[in-house]
Amino acid sequence: MAEQPGREASWSLQASAVREGVRLELTLPDLSGESLTAAVILDRAEARAFARALLAAAGDAAERTFPHPDV
Repeated sequence: MAEQPGREASWSLQASAVREGVRLELTLPDLSGESLTAAVILDRAEARAFARALLAAAGDAAERTFPHPDV
């Protein structure tokens, strides 16, 4: 996540290699502001599919944020 001066990150995503594949940990604030972490273990194929989906979503968001000029 991109950091902005004077602003703390509100979430984090961490990936680590484990024997079963890849462990993903997503930490977000809950409704009271306390950190809540969800962890899943994906096999290598699932991890690759998840990474492709994240890249596609980031590309879609970038296109919406920076639209192409009319030609």
